[in-house]
Amino acid sequence: MKKSLIVRISVAAVLISVMGAFSGCEKKEASARKVTLTNVSYDPTRELYQSYNEAFAKYYKEKTGVEVEISQSHGGSGKQALEVANGNDADVVTLALEWDVQAVADAGRITDKNWVKKFPLDSSPYTSTIVFLVRKGNPKNIRDWDDVVKPGVGVITPNPKTSGGARWNYLAAWAYAQKHGLDAKDFIARLYKNVVVLDSGARGATNSFVQNKQGDVLLAWENEAFLSIAEDPDGYEIITPSISILAQPSVAIVDEVVDFRKTREVATEYLNYLYSEEAQRIEGKNFYRPSNPEILKEFSNVFDLNVSLVTIAEFGGWAKAQKEHFADGGIFDQIYEKK
Repeated sequence: MKKSLIVRISVAAVLISVMGAFSGCEKKEASARKVTLTNVSYDPTRELYQSYNEAFAKYYKEKTGVEVEISQSHGGSGKQALEVANGNDADVVTLALEWDVQAVADAGRITDKNWVKKFPLDSSPYTSTIVFLVRKGNPKNIRDWDDVVKPGVGVITPNPKTSGGARWNYLAAWAYAQKHGLDAKDFIARLYKNVVVLDSGARGATNSFVQNKQGDVLLAWENEAFLSIAEDPDGYEIITPSISILAQPSVAIVDEVVDFRKTREVATEYLNYLYSEEAQRIEGKNFYRPSNPEILKEFSNVFDLNVSLVTIAEFGGWAKAQKEHFADGGIFDQIYEKK
């Protein structure tokens, strides 16, 4: 009698254990069919990644059967980099320039010391440049950088201490001055003397110019300028300066986060797919220059492909440029403190 009871209890225990195991497998399988990913990006990429995330989720579901839910964060690139460096759990970063990603690496959150070579073209799947957005009719007759520094011209540009786009703006102006035999430091000082408001990020600067009607010219990411034209074609026009800069936004996996969350595979695929033909066309439609030269040609009626572009290499790379121009006590600080 007791033995029979013990047997029945043992069988029941085994069944409960097996059922629990199956239940655990079902939960594990269910969770494996959906994954979340966080992309911390910079100000003007909202529209780009809204389109791209939808396309990538569809592609990845068809390829793997796994649903991907992507959360997105935007702000000034330098500020975003600082937040990730300080613990914001981004699986990937898609920031305005290499130096901002390097700041995350220097904090130990990106452990791949050669992260810039992880993806093609120095981990820069699309590029941009800096243009001028002016009000329709160009009342101040702004044609090039020397017009921007004239007295009485109100300039809108973000703060290079917090905005990646602002650093590209600054360096493009510096390059123009150097190539025309001008005193570059004096030229930059005159430019910032004309600045009406120094927003923390590029989108904030756009809003100051477009929504708040401040200033005469916005030093803008090319895509920001095109978005403003698309929203109000009768209100603005784009002026491409004779010299600008090849702006190379950088992407990277945040190793510390993906290893903890077990999202490395999907994060890698997410950044790799930015180089696909579908994604390159999405980038072009959102006014970023595709890195694929053949697809870039498809947008030759949109972008000025003949503009003279300097590169960051002409400044000795980002480490040198950052230290010389934008670090505490650097040239920007020296100039702006005197304003």
